[in-house]
Amino acid sequence: MFDIGWTELMVIGVVALIVVGPKDLPGMFRTLGRFTAKAKKMAREFTRAMEDAADESGVGDLAKDLKGMTSAKNLGLDTLKDAATNFEKWDPVKSGSKSKKGPATQAMTEERAEAARKIHDATAKKATERLAAEKAATAKAAKPKPKKPKPKPAKKPAAKAPTSKTAPKATPKPAPAKATRAKPAVKKTPAKKPAKKAAK
Repeated sequence: MFDIGWTELMVIGVVALIVVGPKDLPGMFRTLGRFTAKAKKMAREFTRAMEDAADESGVGDLAKDLKGMTSAKNLGLDTLKDAATNFEKWDPVKSGSKSKKGPATQAMTEERAEAARKIHDATAKKATERLAAEKAATAKAAKPKPKKPKPKPAKKPAAKAPTSKTAPKATPKPAPAKATRAKPAVKKTPAKKPAKKAAK
């Protein structure tokens, strides 16, 4: 009912023992048992009363009638289902072979068979050509390639030594002159004198 396991029941029992005490615990469990029995009895009586009310009003008979009227057999749906099943099993090739064919139909059938045979032959030919090309490609890839000798790098000529025994002296470069900037002239304007306030 409450989906409580044995461990939960033990915890509840220990807590009840601590809270209620050992003297009053059996009386409390007895009262709790009576209460649950009364609740179950009331639930059973309610269910029985609802079933009796449904039987008296005829709801049960009405439900049976509705089920009977809407059944697949009474509506003819079972016949429709059988017809659909038979249609799925029907094979037009087998049923067509039983009937006699006219000369035009026979000629069309032969033409179609010839076209199907040509398509089949062309497909088989292409498949064999493709397989042969794949085999040739794998055979070509499997052949070991001859190793080419690597070209040796050319030797660089040795650096030329100076012919004279004394090395030429380096001439010192003159230091660049620093450029001086001229300051721009600032134009000063004469200050204005404050105007005297007129007396009131």
